[in-house]
Amino acid sequence: MADPKGFLNHGREVAKSRPVDVRLKDWNEVYVPGSLLPIISKQASRCMDCGIPFCHNGCPLGNLIPEWNDYAYREDWSAAQERLHATNNFPEFTGRLCPAPCESACVLGINQPAVTIKNVEVSIIDKAWETGDVAPQAPERLSGKTVAVVGSGPAGLAAAQQLTRAGHTVAVYERADRVGGLLRYGIPEFKMEKRHINRRIEQMRAEGTRFRTGIEIGRDLKSTDLKKRYDAVVLAVGATTARDLPVPGRELQGIYQAMEYLPLANKVQEGDYVTAPITAEGKHVVVIGGGDTGADCVGTAHRQGAASVTQLEIMPRPGEERAPHQPWPTFPMLYKVTSAHEEGGERVYSVSTTHFEGDEDGNVQWLHLVEVEFVDGKLTQKPGTERKIPAQLVTLAMGFTGTDRDNGLVEQFALDLDERGNIARDADFQTNVPGVFVAGDAGRGQSLIVWAIAEGRSAARGVDRFLTGASDLPAPIRPTDRALMV
Repeated sequence: MADPKGFLNHGREVAKSRPVDVRLKDWNEVYVPGSLLPIISKQASRCMDCGIPFCHNGCPLGNLIPEWNDYAYREDWSAAQERLHATNNFPEFTGRLCPAPCESACVLGINQPAVTIKNVEVSIIDKAWETGDVAPQAPERLSGKTVAVVGSGPAGLAAAQQLTRAGHTVAVYERADRVGGLLRYGIPEFKMEKRHINRRIEQMRAEGTRFRTGIEIGRDLKSTDLKKRYDAVVLAVGATTARDLPVPGRELQGIYQAMEYLPLANKVQEGDYVTAPITAEGKHVVVIGGGDTGADCVGTAHRQGAASVTQLEIMPRPGEERAPHQPWPTFPMLYKVTSAHEEGGERVYSVSTTHFEGDEDGNVQWLHLVEVEFVDGKLTQKPGTERKIPAQLVTLAMGFTGTDRDNGLVEQFALDLDERGNIARDADFQTNVPGVFVAGDAGRGQSLIVWAIAEGRSAARGVDRFLTGASDLPAPIRPTDRALMV
């Protein structure tokens, strides 16, 4: 146990953010570099060594949280990173991007602020990179089996790394020009600098994983040809079909899906553009959708110099405390202020867009909305609440409805879909096509990064067993583990 009285002696402290007026001038991560290490030992000591660590239940990866908390308290960083990597291939990703369902399940959180699990995690891995403890783990021998992984997001990368380390020859196919999927082009630099992805890719290359970018399976290479080339295929193609807003005026110029807008800003940081082809500079920006992707659009618009930023959400504003129907240790829906929201803008809840209005050149200028409320369990417009707000750039961040069906991948493989439109799979993550597996959002639907990595690791075990008849690879979850889902 770290410190029997740690949770009594120390309050919760989190990473310090750089001042808003400073961080809006660049695209670097919002947190003060090095601000965690001086406090992280005390924060780790707040871990209570619970008889039943419910944080394990909150984390689909099964992270050994009390163990690495203890090592962090003792500042044994080498042992801490070993325990961290035992269950998580990419803790520098989750430590920056995960909403931390583990903290919602922390026993201390019943009546006190929870342990800063996420901050401890990212401190451990950042220290490990600094000290050189993160090294390639090449397999001792090769199996002679080949695997294609389609998609290089967190699920695909996790599956690829596990299978490479098991001795299989793995090639990762990515349709974009760089590896990383939405980690690369969907997550703004101020949330996670892409150097974290780059050094993991170099580690994986040193282990033997091969990467092929700019190839879209289904278009550039037929799915059937891919299957002929490899002994097994893992589909980690995500759920990239964005939910649209079919209201009058949707065809006006200046209305974009979030994933049309955000990647261009990231490409500026990669050096592909001097200025993003779609920019918020000097414009009144409206973001439709109140989730994390919407917040990413808000922060990006601030940095591009928007005249104003308004974020709309059709649901009521969540409470700041747990609702009775979301008791501990479940993951509650709470009012959240992200770093992007700290930087300005207005958030409007319980409103629905009725139509867009443009100028004579076909450019969007106004967004018309109406307030809504629940009546007999249905969202209903409130009469007399219609109004319009200026909107010269609109981003739609309303979630995703499933895997891309336009490239022919699903049809060429003749894959079965489940009742939600996701690619169906069995307990080993295998589809109806022998030797073809699916992991991450493509099979699960839009979800969290921890679920993507957990699914990638679990699918890797299924592939390994398919190829060799048995597997020692860990499988944190199965598709049937509904009790764990958040």
